[in-house]
Amino acid sequence: MQRRPAAMLAPRSLRKASVPPSLLSDPSPGSLQPTRLAVHVNAAGSSCSAYLASGCRVYKIEISMEGEMLSKGKESLLIPINAEVISSSVVDRCPHRSEIQCVVLAESEGDRCLIIGTVDSYGHLIVSRLDTLADDIDRASYSVPPRDCGVGEGSWAGLCFSPMHQSTVAVARELCKCIDIYDQDIHVRSLRTLWYPSSFSFAQCMPQVNESGSMLVIAEGSQLSIWDLRMSNNGGCVQRISGPIGGIIYSVCSSSSGPIAAGGTDRTVTIYDPRRWSALSRWVGCSKYEITGLSFSSADESFIYVQGVDYEVCEIISFNLA
Repeated sequence: MQRRPAAMLAPRSLRKASVPPSLLSDPSPGSLQPTRLAVHVNAAGSSCSAYLASGCRVYKIEISMEGEMLSKGKESLLIPINAEVISSSVVDRCPHRSEIQCVVLAESEGDRCLIIGTVDSYGHLIVSRLDTLADDIDRASYSVPPRDCGVGEGSWAGLCFSPMHQSTVAVARELCKCIDIYDQDIHVRSLRTLWYPSSFSFAQCMPQVNESGSMLVIAEGSQLSIWDLRMSNNGGCVQRISGPIGGIIYSVCSSSSGPIAAGGTDRTVTIYDPRRWSALSRWVGCSKYEITGLSFSSADESFIYVQGVDYEVCEIISFNLA
């Protein structure tokens, strides 16, 4: 694994937007995983909408993206520039009773709407549609209460939409060691993990199967587990990959071309080849602290963005899938 050549993929701007104190003065602590923020850039690229959760509410901040603003410091370190906050508001489509743990956005097919999904610390799922040209309009939405009616202790929870079937939603609950699969508000099945799940993602391209979107990759403890939603043998688990000994994988993501990335307490990004379920390449010590977020570049999937604790973000690496 090697650093990117400077001419291939370069940042155009790095902006920092402050949440207006009048909108949110005291944010709730949340969990280590950075799953309470989702961003959508408008078609023209002139602004972006940031949806962030705190407590039982979701807030929307419209941020200006006009102009290329890039400032570099010592050793070409990128320095964020304060961005203009155009507007801010409360999203009234997510009436949770406990702390929201995850916010996810997906673009709806065939209309100008965004799909926003939220899940709280007890596994209560709410999915709504938001108009991208209006502040907030009454669109179809549905709510799914937790399977155990919210009994017990709250913990981190996450959700993800299937890339092929947006009606398919997976909801993870850490302390329950469970991932529930829903088709809209209908419960399809539950997956029982051996360890506490900390991140998960639908595999977008799997050479072993013909139907995309039926495979789920779950980070549980120091392992990656691969699940086939169509299978019942072994609970649906088809493969387990050992990660850092004694460590925790905090983030996992997949690309549309196949490779799967994982990172966590060992500060190492590992790219796995889904054809052989083996490590394709590694970048050791790529962040100063634990890795908590990963995302393949939408411009070039041979690059991946790495997010670490203590505001460390946007390390870029490249790899080749031989």
